[in-house]
This record gives sequence, C-alpha cells and structure tokens, in this order.
Amino acid sequence: MKSLTAGYGRRAPGEPRAVGYLYVLPALVVYALFLLVPFGQSVWLSFLHWDGLTRATSAGFSNYSDIFTDPSLRAPFGHALVLLIFYSALPVCIGLLLAAAMSRIRIRGMTFFRTVLFLPQVLAMVVVGVAWQSILAPDGLLNDVLRAVGLDSLARPWLGDYDWALPAVGIVGTWVMTGLCLVLFLAGAQRIPKELYEAARLDGAGAFREFFAVTLPALRAEIAVALTLTIVAGLRNFDLIYVMTSGGPGEATSVPAYEVYHRAFELNQVGSAAAVGVALTVLIFTLTVTVSRLVEGRRS
Repeated sequence: MKSLTAGYGRRAPGEPRAVGYLYVLPALVVYALFLLVPFGQSVWLSFLHWDGLTRATSAGFSNYSDIFTDPSLRAPFGHALVLLIFYSALPVCIGLLLAAAMSRIRIRGMTFFRTVLFLPQVLAMVVVGVAWQSILAPDGLLNDVLRAVGLDSLARPWLGDYDWALPAVGIVGTWVMTGLCLVLFLAGAQRIPKELYEAARLDGAGAFREFFAVTLPALRAEIAVALTLTIVAGLRNFDLIYVMTSGGPGEATSVPAYEVYHRAFELNQVGSAAAVGVALTVLIFTLTVTVSRLVEGRRS
C-alpha cells in the first residue's frame, strides 16, 4: 500500500493523460456532432449540383471555380474585405486611442462611459439593424440633422445608394465593435506597471512616444484578440445585411454569409451555397491565424 502511494506521489500532475482526455471527451463529442459533422457535410455538398429536392449530380470543382470566375460570387468576398476596414481596422484604432487617453487622463464617470460604449455588444444585431435602418432612411434622423444644419446636399438615401450603402453598413459595424475593442484595451492597460510610464516621462517622452513605446507593445495580446474577434464578426456578417439592405441595392452590399442564404434558400443552389460557406470558413481561418502570428509573434 505504501509503495502504491509512493508511485502516485512520483507521478507528474495530469498523469495519466487518458484521464485528462476523458474529462474533455463530452465537449469533444458535442463539438464533433454540431460543428465538424455539419462542416464535413457542407464540404461534401459543395462538390454537387443540388437544388435541395431532386437527385444531386456531381459538380467536381466547378462550384469552387465559380467563386473566382463568376462576378456575382466574387463581388461578395470583395465587399467582405472592404467591411473589414469598418469592422476591424477602425474599431481597433479608435479603441486604442480611447484606451490610451482614458488611461492617461482621469475621467469622472469612467464606468458610465465604458457601459455606454460597450452597450452595442449586448444588443441583438437585429435590433441594431432595425434602429440604424430607421436612422439612415431617406426621411430618417441623419438626413434631418443634415438638413437642419444646412447640409441638404449631403442628404441621400444612404442604404439605397450604390456608392454609399456598403460604407453605411460598415459604419454601423464600427459603432458596434468599438466598445468591445475599448473594453479589451482598457483591461490590458490596467496591467501595465505605472513605473514604465514614469520612466518614459523621465526620459522626456511625450504622449505619442509614450503610447508607441509603452502602451502599444504591452497590448499586443489584447490587439490580437480584438483583431481576431472583429475579423470573424466582419466576415460572418449576415444579420445586419439581411435586416438593413438584403444585399441591395442590386448586389452592392452582398457578402458571403448572405450569399450562402440567398443561394441555398432563394435560388435553390445548395451546392454553390455550400462552396461559398466552405470558402468563407477557410478565409476566416487563414486571416485569423495570420493575424495571430503577426501580432503576437511566434512563441518559443
């Protein structure tokens, strides 16, 4: 009995590994059933011509080649990359600037400001879409304000304009994602030792140099997380597009996630929709891994 106890005492924490795998097995089973199996089925459907009802026929790689050759399929991916500027780049930059200012300057009611800026994250995107659709309508609040200040020439049907519909949706994405980035960066900024700021100021560093020498390097992990979350949100954007524009006017705001729905349930092109979904998944995975490598760097 003593030797058995001694044997267990010499065993490394977490051994045997089989016991650890048993703990995560239920989660792995759920993950496989509800994610891996449907994704595998989508990959299989992407190689077929199928309308969802009749007998399917083999399509080979034609559904994937259409993504590169068919303008109606290629354009949504271009729109999604444009939206990344509004969903990811702008929120991260704005969040960094606000976090740097708030960590440097004491502001009364900081909790209130954080709550207000984070509020869009807790709202259902359908609610956000309906509210902004009303604001951006031809007779909406934005045009009323422009007319009230004498800028009638700038008033327009924002969501019905071919040139402005996509940026209008993108601005809504910026409004939604900025609060998330700000909260992440503020949490990271609180972990930065005050001595680093004091040392930088003793060296004569101003606000800008202090930001680039101290704040920005210390927030690399938070920036990686923020970029990952915002990129995923921007590329899988569906609800805002569905509620606000339905891909219009024409196809000016169509994005891959909406194109999956449009082709599968409205055009009955299930194979093509599955190919778009698989391509979108690969794009999201590639971009998030690349961003993580570039921002965080390789860990030794």
